[in-house]
Amino acid sequence: MQARAMVNYHVTRDEQQAFHIDANGEKGKIVSPELAPTQVTVSDIRDANIQLNFWEDSLLYVQGPSKVKEFNQSNDWCDLYNHELSTLLAEQIGAKEVIIFDHTVRIDDPNSDRKPARNVHSDYSASGAQQRLNDILGPEKAKHWQGQHFAFVNLWRPIKAVIESAPLGFILPKSVSEKDWLMLNLIYPDRIGQIMGLTANSAHEWIYLSNMTPDDIAIFNIYDSHALASIGHSALDVIGQNSQAFRQSIESRALVLY
Repeated sequence: MQARAMVNYHVTRDEQQAFHIDANGEKGKIVSPELAPTQVTVSDIRDANIQLNFWEDSLLYVQGPSKVKEFNQSNDWCDLYNHELSTLLAEQIGAKEVIIFDHTVRIDDPNSDRKPARNVHSDYSASGAQQRLNDILGPEKAKHWQGQHFAFVNLWRPIKAVIESAPLGFILPKSVSEKDWLMLNLIYPDRIGQIMGLTANSAHEWIYLSNMTPDDIAIFNIYDSHALASIGHSALDVIGQNSQAFRQSIESRALVLY
């Protein structure tokens, strides 16, 4: 089954573009570069004959029930959840070492500090990944990892309820051209990172999994040192999909060694 959805592609400019995160010291305030709202066709893999292979498509949907039910700000759930995710990554993609370093809860509510990301992107450029590797491990240990096969992987799941609005959509890497990507700076109050944005291309093949539950997890590659493609993604505003429930989700970033 296919749906139509709105996404926001990036726009090529001569000057370097950037997102300003927590701009002017205001938590949750994001100043975005120019975006181009675009209507796209999205295939629902729940109904379409699409078989995903992580090592070809940079994406895998799996069942991964968690004992954690409340992802609150106390963070007393982190140790248990990190253990669950590390075990999942070992089982599903063969990770030998896993460092979970970030959790972000997103709520599609105007009052939320962290709303779903509605720009078409992937989380790290090569430069941004190397900088993040140093930030997490320190220069000495990072040098050791750089000589091996490592990657940054995102694990995304709904929390509390089925996703009825703003589901997460992906572009199959085989449909993306190198020229579609552009580099974007992330300017935080205390550091500068770099991600990759995608510009529009009618060849892009969009997919998503409808009605994801808190037991469903999307595992997707956002940087790989051995050239597995980084997968473009964005929240989707599916045309005709109306729900009074705010989408709530948690994404967890992991540094993995294969």
